[in-house]
Amino acid sequence: MKHVFVDCVKYAQSLQTFFDHSNEHESLFNFINTMVPEIISSIGNRTIPLHILGVGSGSGELDLEILSKIKEEKPDTPILNEVLEPNSEQIKLFKERIANAPNFKNVKFMWHPKTTEEYKQDVKIDNGLRKFDLIHMIQMIYYVKDPYATVKFFMSCLAPKGKLVIILLSRDSHWNALYRKHESLLQPNEGFTLDLHSEDIINVLDSMSAKYQTYKIPSEVDITECFLEGSKNVKGVLDILTEIHDFTNTAPPELKEQIMSDLRSPEFSFENDGRIFVTTDLVAIVAENR
Repeated sequence: MKHVFVDCVKYAQSLQTFFDHSNEHESLFNFINTMVPEIISSIGNRTIPLHILGVGSGSGELDLEILSKIKEEKPDTPILNEVLEPNSEQIKLFKERIANAPNFKNVKFMWHPKTTEEYKQDVKIDNGLRKFDLIHMIQMIYYVKDPYATVKFFMSCLAPKGKLVIILLSRDSHWNALYRKHESLLQPNEGFTLDLHSEDIINVLDSMSAKYQTYKIPSEVDITECFLEGSKNVKGVLDILTEIHDFTNTAPPELKEQIMSDLRSPEFSFENDGRIFVTTDLVAIVAENR
């Protein structure tokens, strides 16, 4: 079995299928619309332009929503928005979104098609001169080899009063519980920390004596079609849930049988109006550079 990232194009397709069956983006939009104005209002006016970094930005849908809210709060402030995203297919989709959204004319975009580790080396060459008013990492902290070092690094990249927003799975979500049960079989050899959850990052920030706030973001994914033979959507949803490329066809039969059995268990899913859902609750952690 290989990690779902092995094929950039198919990963993007699977991710879109997953989102089509999930209310995760809707829940994140609600968080952005509710909390981003508060976050922005408390950011120190260090310099112009406002300097923002999106880490693991994917296709940019959430980044552009954040930028829209910032523009509402600070309509006359120019913005430099840097994007750190190693998946070339996702960057392509991001640029297409910008082309179809002309209201970002006073936003300058800078692209970094590389991993977090590669970006760290760039910052070292720059002697740590890059400072950001806002850094956001949405559903990406699992894909680094050392979460502690990564959080510490991006905290060091904040300007005075700057904010680091990390959004990841809640410890109490069905998705986290499912993955933790099977992590020894599902975890590929890339060195990722796919079993990470919100309490792990909170522990990291506590060890740094960092100032932070947390916000719960309820969400769920409809997995009903995963149990309907012949459904075209089975593959995409299962690939993302397990983090395995082409899980349906490459997983050992006994593992596939166990996963599908667990997904019908009350420990890992719930039913409503004849549909089956897995909770994918998130926690937003907003840390501040004092």
